[in-house]
Amino acid sequence: MSLSPLSNSNTPPFNPDETLTLAQDLFSLVSDQVLSIILSNLTKPHQICTSLVCKRWLKINGGLVKTLRLLDWDFLESGRLGYRFPNLVDVDIVQACIISPRNSGICLSDKFVSIHVNSFVSDEGYFWKPEFLDARVVDRGVKILAQGCPDLRRVVLLGASEDGLVSIANECLALQELELCSCTDLDLKGLAGFRNLQILKLVGSFNGLYGSVVTDIGLTILAQGCPRLLKLELVGCEGSYDGIKAIGQCCQMLEELTFCDHNLEGGWLAALSYCVNLKTLKFQSCKYIDPSPGPDEHLGSCPALEELRLERCRLRDKLGLRALLFVCRSVKELVFEDCWGLDNNSFSAASICRRVVSLCLEGCSLLTMDGFEPVVLSWKELKRLKVVSCNNIKDNDMTPELATLFSLLKELKWRPDSKSILSSGLEGMEVWQKGGRSFKI
Repeated sequence: MSLSPLSNSNTPPFNPDETLTLAQDLFSLVSDQVLSIILSNLTKPHQICTSLVCKRWLKINGGLVKTLRLLDWDFLESGRLGYRFPNLVDVDIVQACIISPRNSGICLSDKFVSIHVNSFVSDEGYFWKPEFLDARVVDRGVKILAQGCPDLRRVVLLGASEDGLVSIANECLALQELELCSCTDLDLKGLAGFRNLQILKLVGSFNGLYGSVVTDIGLTILAQGCPRLLKLELVGCEGSYDGIKAIGQCCQMLEELTFCDHNLEGGWLAALSYCVNLKTLKFQSCKYIDPSPGPDEHLGSCPALEELRLERCRLRDKLGLRALLFVCRSVKELVFEDCWGLDNNSFSAASICRRVVSLCLEGCSLLTMDGFEPVVLSWKELKRLKVVSCNNIKDNDMTPELATLFSLLKELKWRPDSKSILSSGLEGMEVWQKGGRSFKI
C-alpha cells in the first residue's frame, strides 16, 4: 500500500475564475425577491459593501433604501436618484439646496443643517449668510423627485415655490408629512393640493439662516389648504390672533401644535381657544410667550389639552406665562425644561392648573422650595413628579407635608442637585419601595 497522497490525473487544476463564475451562477438561481430579503437583514455598512458586487446587487440594495438625505443636487437633476433608489419614502433635499464650498475647513451647524463656509465675515464686514439655489431650479428638481419617487410619505424642502409644491401634491398622493424651509406666504398656496397631509413643519425666519417671512396671510392659506392636519410646527413665523384663529377654525382635527422661536404679535393667545381638539402644546426656544395677552375673560381655554411643554424658553414675560397657564388650565401633564426666568413668582401661576397629574422640572435654577412646594401640594391629582437639576430646591427645606405627598406618588424622580440627600441615599437602586408604592429615582 502506498502512503503517498492520493492523486488523480483526470482532476483539472484549481481555477479561481471558474469558482467565481460558479458562485455567480448559483446566485442567479435566487430570485430578486428572495435576495432582497437576504440583503435586508444585513447591517447598513454590509449592505453598502454588497452593493459593489455587481449591477444586480446594486439595484436590489437601492430598492431597500427608504430614507435619504440628498447632498448633491446634480444627482437629483440627472434623474439618477429615482432610478438608483426607486422605493424612497423619506427624502430631505435641504442640504443640496444650499450653495457652499466643499473644500472649506469651516463648518457652520445648527439643528437643521451643516454648511461649509469660507469665512463667517464677508469682505464688507457683514456676517456670512447662506446662498440658496434659485426657486426655479428647486422647483425643477422637486418635479423630477416627485416623478421618480411617487411613493414618498415624507419630504423636506427648501426654497420651493407654489409650482414645486403642486408637482409634489400631484405625483405623491400618499404624502403625509411635509417640512418647508424658507418659504413665503404665497408659496403656501401649493398646500391646497395635498389630500392626505397630516404633519406639517413650517420654517420661516430662523437664526439668520432662513430669512423668509410667514405672516397671518400664510397661516390663513395654510389653514384653508390643510384641514386634515394632526400636527403643526411653526418655526420663526410671524402672525397674530387672526392667523392662529384661522388654524383653529379650519384645522378641527389638529391635536399637536408647536411654536419655536415665534414672532407672534401680542394678543394671539386668545386664539388658542379655537383649537378645540388640541391635546399637546409645545413652546421651544421662544423669547417670549405673549407681551399683551389681554384680560382673562377674553382668553378662553383649551378643554381637551393634556400636555403643555416649555423647552429652552425665556420666561421673563410673567404676564404672558400666567395667561398661557390660564388658557391651559385643564392640562394634565406640565413640563418645564431649561427655561430661563422661571422663579417662585411665575411658577405660582401654575396653581390654576388643578388637574395636573404629571410635573417635570429640569434645569430651572431660580425656583426654590418656597415656590415649588405650595403649588405641588395644591394639585390633588398629582401622580408623577420629576425634578432634575433645579439647584435651589433643597432637601433640607422639605416639609412633612411634601414628604407625605412623595409617599403617595406612583412615580418619582428626585435629583434637584448633586448633593440631594434623598437621591444619594437611593443611589444604585432602580426603585424606591415604601408603603407598597414604587418610585423611580
